[in-house]
Amino acid sequence: MKDDLSRSENFNRVEFWAVTTLFVFAVFFFISEGIQNIAHVRTPNRYYFDQALIYFDYYRHYFWPQLIRYSFLFVAFLVLNFRVVPQLIRRKSLLRNVLLVLVFFVLGGLVYSITDTYLKNYLFAQFGSEQEAYNSFFLNGFLYAFWLLLMLALYTVIKYLGIYLLSNAETLKARYPFITQGGLVIVVLWMIGIFLLLMGDADRELIISWCVLVPSGIMIYWYSFYALIPQSLNKKRPFLMYLSKVLLIMAVAFLPIALLVLILVRYGDLAFVLSMFNVAFQVLVAAPLCWVLYKRQRKGEEQLFVLQRELGHSHATFDFLRSQINPHFLFNALNTMYGTALQEGAERTGEGIQKLGDMMRFMLQENMQEKIALAREIEYLHNYISLQRLRTDSIPGITIHEAIEQPVLPVQIAPMLLIPFVENAFKHGISFREPSHISITLEVREQTLYFDVHNSKHTRPENDPERDKSGIGLSNVRQRLQLLYPQRHELLIRETGKEYFVHLTVQLSA
Repeated sequence: MKDDLSRSENFNRVEFWAVTTLFVFAVFFFISEGIQNIAHVRTPNRYYFDQALIYFDYYRHYFWPQLIRYSFLFVAFLVLNFRVVPQLIRRKSLLRNVLLVLVFFVLGGLVYSITDTYLKNYLFAQFGSEQEAYNSFFLNGFLYAFWLLLMLALYTVIKYLGIYLLSNAETLKARYPFITQGGLVIVVLWMIGIFLLLMGDADRELIISWCVLVPSGIMIYWYSFYALIPQSLNKKRPFLMYLSKVLLIMAVAFLPIALLVLILVRYGDLAFVLSMFNVAFQVLVAAPLCWVLYKRQRKGEEQLFVLQRELGHSHATFDFLRSQINPHFLFNALNTMYGTALQEGAERTGEGIQKLGDMMRFMLQENMQEKIALAREIEYLHNYISLQRLRTDSIPGITIHEAIEQPVLPVQIAPMLLIPFVENAFKHGISFREPSHISITLEVREQTLYFDVHNSKHTRPENDPERDKSGIGLSNVRQRLQLLYPQRHELLIRETGKEYFVHLTVQLSA
């Protein structure tokens, strides 16, 4: 709740100016009405004065009492909503704020009681004595003040619950997949609607109808997006299939809803009529609307996915493009080093330079393609591992195991998708001072790639310039997998204090 309070600061500003604007306009129109010919101004209570044959004074019996009420309600709302309630939620100055609530309750009771003696002055004639009339006015005034406090409490619950729901929409959706942000917005609007109906002293039947129709619509909306519509799309007539499912659900819910309404209103005809209207409304209005919204959302998601894929591909290859230096200069330099190594009898150095040249040629020529043969990706892995072995084979305590199988059938894969995991293993899994091990396995079964990397983990020295660098980075690989193989891959990474495990499966294409 404390986090929600901090998130509500912007909402509080909007809320303050909305309430202030509403108050100013209300007072403006109220005063402008009062400066007209008051003999022709019709007020809500003037009729009752005329019926009781009591002289009606516009300013005494309407204008000033109502203006005092509006002003008190505005000031009380500002103090309680923006100062007292937030501090009570934070549990700050509890005694002082509770006393403030009591003070405003008493003041509200007095204001509404005293103004009622003017607004409803015609009621004095209905009581046996003046004291009995005052007792009734003051009792009703304090009851009304208490009711306003309850409405403020309800408004506070709706406000902070709405802020919580909308601020944590993604978290809630991850935990409960059927929840959508649009549905949460409707929930908040529904709660606001209940508050306004209660404040407007609406009919009980209208409030119950609101409490039945909207929650039923929200449930249909969520369940349609989560299951009903996706399950119906592959059918011969998807919309009719979806509509029939909604009709079946509402038919099952008809009797429980009718019994619930019957308990609340104790009027059988209204209960069954409202339940029947609810079925018709959900089937004929809510369900088709959900279908249209789902189709629009799906179309938007497809367009967004295409854009993200293009953008993600550009970002995923940007690091490679940026690292490219002049190819002619690079290969000329490598050829010169390779020839020098052979002249000096440094065969291991020459072998390393040759493999590095093959790797660079792969990066510059094939890396820009969308898909390459898996055999070429495996060849690159072999070259990289062989290059690393040149510096580790002579060091005891370092074990490198590789079991990389060539695919039986030709399959395609996105280039440079596997090497970051191997690069990461050699970067963090090799130490010249401690025992180290790396295990790399790769196999393809039924066009599904199974790739595992298991290595020891060592903390690099603080003065190591590569300490905080990770090549293209595992985050880049996650992004590429999500964009290139959505719903067709599984990446599991687990690490302990001393070991690091990677398990990757990818459904490849021929």
